[in-house]
Amino acid sequence: MIASKSNLYTKLFSLFFLVSFNLLVGQEKATPVFKDGEAQIVAAFNTPDKWIRTDLWVETTFDSDDDGILDRMYVDVTRPYQTETEGLKLPVIYESSPYYQGVAPDVEGGFWNVNHELGETTKERVHADVVRTGKRPIISNSQVKTWVPRGYIVVHSCSPGTGLSQGAPTVGGKNESLAPKAVIDWLNGRAKGYTSPYGNEEVKAYWSTGKVGMTGTSYNGTIPLAAATTGVEGLEVIIPVAPNTSYYHYYRSNGLVRSPGGYLGEDIDVLYDYIHSGDESKRAHNNAKIRDLEMRNGMDRITGDYNDFWAGRDYLNQMAPMKAALLMSHGFNDWNVMPEHSYRIYKKAKEMGLETGIFYHQNGHGGPPPLSMMNKWFTHYLFGIDNGIEKETNKAWIVRENDMRTNPTPYKDYPNPDAKPVTLYLKSNQLTTAKVSKQPTQTLIDDYNISGAELTKPENSKHRLLFVTPVLNEDVHISGVAKIKIKLASSKPAANLSVWLVSLPWEDGGNKKITDNIITRGWADPQNYKSLTESEPLVPGKFYELSFNLQPDDQIIKAGQQIGFMIFSSDKEFTLHPKPGTELTIDLNNTTLTLPIVGGLEKFKQAVNN
Repeated sequence: MIASKSNLYTKLFSLFFLVSFNLLVGQEKATPVFKDGEAQIVAAFNTPDKWIRTDLWVETTFDSDDDGILDRMYVDVTRPYQTETEGLKLPVIYESSPYYQGVAPDVEGGFWNVNHELGETTKERVHADVVRTGKRPIISNSQVKTWVPRGYIVVHSCSPGTGLSQGAPTVGGKNESLAPKAVIDWLNGRAKGYTSPYGNEEVKAYWSTGKVGMTGTSYNGTIPLAAATTGVEGLEVIIPVAPNTSYYHYYRSNGLVRSPGGYLGEDIDVLYDYIHSGDESKRAHNNAKIRDLEMRNGMDRITGDYNDFWAGRDYLNQMAPMKAALLMSHGFNDWNVMPEHSYRIYKKAKEMGLETGIFYHQNGHGGPPPLSMMNKWFTHYLFGIDNGIEKETNKAWIVRENDMRTNPTPYKDYPNPDAKPVTLYLKSNQLTTAKVSKQPTQTLIDDYNISGAELTKPENSKHRLLFVTPVLNEDVHISGVAKIKIKLASSKPAANLSVWLVSLPWEDGGNKKITDNIITRGWADPQNYKSLTESEPLVPGKFYELSFNLQPDDQIIKAGQQIGFMIFSSDKEFTLHPKPGTELTIDLNNTTLTLPIVGGLEKFKQAVNN
């Protein structure tokens, strides 16, 4: 952590030699180089063996582990040696994470049991402890290798209660916003940094211009947004990749207890255990205060309602102070952190008049914008180079089906401005643009054992209802948010409701990908038909109306396919698994699907006109 005296003398001698040699030969000072609006790799900076690496702890304004001392965040810095030998000041690329020093292992019973009736409790899950992986956090080198040769300083930090950072993890609590703010304040001379977690020897960021850009993926992409919501001076631009912008939307869906894709039974307290890699002596206190009190009392796996606990972990509610420019990135087929997370923040940022852009691809979790795009955004906002980013007429870049992620198609905005809502009605097993009345109801029987993919394949199934368009004779471009209005009755006081929009026929294997079959999805709790904050038991047999959105999408459904609208109850991959047998009865006359179609109703009719 702290260099020995001999190492320190060696470093000082090396720096003295470099300065003397440069003066002797009259070598020009190294400076960043720009071409086509992008920072270029500079040979003088591309010298990993000479980079200066520093470990330090930045003091925050909070004491989240209640030890009577302000928490300090562990920070590492990697910078070109010219920031020492030539007095060069450079901007910073900053990534923060809770994952840098290990995570909890998978243990049997570590996730919540999902095999129980809705509204019932289940046995307590098993808590796993993180065994820290070493004396020093494992800091990613990807940002370092990319940005230091281009004339940036790269900074990493561990989030509160993880790695060598002090405090308690809160999974979206206020300290996770204030921690990166403190680091940015230190980079601007407004906060103190120290050479050790408890000592008083200060470290100054004299090599920083004070301009900071943040990026990262998943949780590491959430933290840039968290920092930006504080309005901290110096944070000029953020590029979040697949960020979790609301823990309610991550663990719930329209009142329904719903797991993130691939992690059935995960909830916010599971994630807390997963990242709690901080000081072992503080863990018992943190567990009692955060996990076993705040989270247990607030997360509510019984009703799934939106409450003050979840509202405090929803960054959409905290955006008023935000000033940083925003380039958002996400995958339309990310069923872990779903694409609504990015869209809701992008939409709000536009409304606030912030500089915004959005990059979407057709794959799953992760996937940053092309390096060239990120480079231009960082170059403009951190170096002040006039490369036209803020004058772009296109604000959205979407990777079309089967295109390379590095080759997105530019659009004026997302959703596509030419997309218009097209309302489709249910008729027998068809989707039609003509309103139908006086149809009999249809009933399905819940059985979580049958996956959604399996439900799409048989011509008839008693476990789902499937309504399809005619075979398309032209491509149909969907861009935006599909909306459902449904009227239903349940045979029990509680039921899961799941909806998939699919491209048929469903094909497995070969060159087909699951993303070719699934257009978008959505889930809801009929008990929340009034609002997200209020649920009430259903009266068996009584019909209720509710409306909700499916996940945002931008997809071109090819000619020769059919668009299918599938309604079922429990989703094997995402929802709780109540005992099979609940019946849902759908009033077809009062159920509609509204799709955002480029070209609107005229284009859709043209595509389905046989």
